[in-house]
Amino acid sequence: MVGTLSMLDLARVRRGTSIVDGLNSCVESAQLAEQCGYSRVWYAEHHNLPTVASSSPAVLIAHVAAHTSTIKLGAGGVMLPNHAPLVIAEQYGTLATLHPGRIELGLGRAPGSDQVTLRAMRRDHTSSDTFPSDVAELRDLLDGVDRSDGVAAIPGAGTCVPLYILGSSLFGAQLAAALGLPYAFASHFSPGALIEAVKEYRREWVDRS
Repeated sequence: MVGTLSMLDLARVRRGTSIVDGLNSCVESAQLAEQCGYSRVWYAEHHNLPTVASSSPAVLIAHVAAHTSTIKLGAGGVMLPNHAPLVIAEQYGTLATLHPGRIELGLGRAPGSDQVTLRAMRRDHTSSDTFPSDVAELRDLLDGVDRSDGVAAIPGAGTCVPLYILGSSLFGAQLAAALGLPYAFASHFSPGALIEAVKEYRREWVDRS
């Protein structure tokens, strides 16, 4: 058994195949990972890429979850600046309600697309400025914290979906430590910064503790 291993699936649409083939491959890979004792499979949010079919991780996770039984499934990650925290809380709260104990949520602050696609999603380059407060708001919504405005995620409130901060720079490491959240570093984007990011996370975590 390899219970400590996890997998990131980019829902690749390979040359000569269709999007349906790519999505079916996600199901087959998750089923195999489950059979082999893997802990989790995560799907990344990318847009306007003809070779990647994971533009909507929540929908993909719902499909894969319906065809698996025990393996944890999550977003690695949702690019939170593209979305309102309430919407993400409702989406992943619904998943967690349908599949208790199996849903996880990794959060990134990059757009997951180019500037043209960013505008098509009605976002702008300043959207990431509120990432720290958006993460805090999302956590409150999933934890069911009473808000002064009376807004609640339904489904979602009380599901306490586990959150992870994703990053490829020291910013993510610092934020994750400050919020007391697990941290995953995108070493395939920025391999040279991996060691320093991990050290920074540990330093900040010790200071926080």
